[in-house]
Amino acid sequence: MTITFFLANQIPGDPVEIMLGPTPAQEQVEAIRARYGLDRPIHVRYFAYLSSVAVGDLGQSIYYDRPVLEMIILRLPVTLLLMLSAFAFAVITAIPLGVISAKRRNEPADHISRIISLIGVSTPSFWIGLVLIIVFAFYLGWFPARGLVLPWADPSTVRGAATQMEVIRQTAHHLFLPMIGLGTLQMAQITRIERSSMVDSLQGEYVKLARAYGVPESTIVRKHAFQVAQLPVITIIGLGLSTALGGAVLTETVFGIQGMGRLIITAIQNQDYELIMGTTLVFGFVYVIGVIITDITYSYLDPRVTYGDE
Repeated sequence: MTITFFLANQIPGDPVEIMLGPTPAQEQVEAIRARYGLDRPIHVRYFAYLSSVAVGDLGQSIYYDRPVLEMIILRLPVTLLLMLSAFAFAVITAIPLGVISAKRRNEPADHISRIISLIGVSTPSFWIGLVLIIVFAFYLGWFPARGLVLPWADPSTVRGAATQMEVIRQTAHHLFLPMIGLGTLQMAQITRIERSSMVDSLQGEYVKLARAYGVPESTIVRKHAFQVAQLPVITIIGLGLSTALGGAVLTETVFGIQGMGRLIITAIQNQDYELIMGTTLVFGFVYVIGVIITDITYSYLDPRVTYGDE
């Protein structure tokens, strides 16, 4: 929060000039500066901001002229919906790919999986989004290119939807392309880690012993190798929140989704200091929560991991 505050206030330009234009009246400038506290020294504003955050007040947006917390509450669910759907796509596709790649090591299926992973980690999410829009929205017309119908929206406000289930179906239809665009990088990373972990697990002594006892290969993979191999995968999923948050900013811009990503881009473009700090603070909070959940998940996957006193 401290770093973001001082960096945001060092951005060249003046938010008041952006708001009023290049030649505003001096009285107007002074009135707006006084209204948002921009006429005070930066150290005074910093300690005032800390005091406000301590009581849950993230300040007033200069650009929107609305409380920052109110804007975040409106936009955060949209970004979380996009991120959770992207991670669901990544996990559902990556884990089977990684397991199959490890079981058929150095076979054609393994080579195809590794090529997909290499392309996925090497391609920016916004570029994938643009290609998906060109192919599936403009040429084929299968999916919409812009906007997002929210699953909790009132059916009366959604065109062509009479029930909540139809709203949810439209949400899935609108969400398909941005979900793939944002989730491809996570899918590629998880696939690579899953493959490496499964290869190590399948070469473990306990697996060799199970094979010596004649345990079927499918049982070995499912009961002996798979669970142990998931610890590194859980780690990469938790840490992938940082890349997903950054990718969400670009993905929302490409697909015209009104989430936190678009909000922070607007804040930066208009030098909206309070909004920049508020969105950054929430992004950091979401990331920390994700890491905590990752740590807690370890103890469920591996009984050897404990967080209490012995």
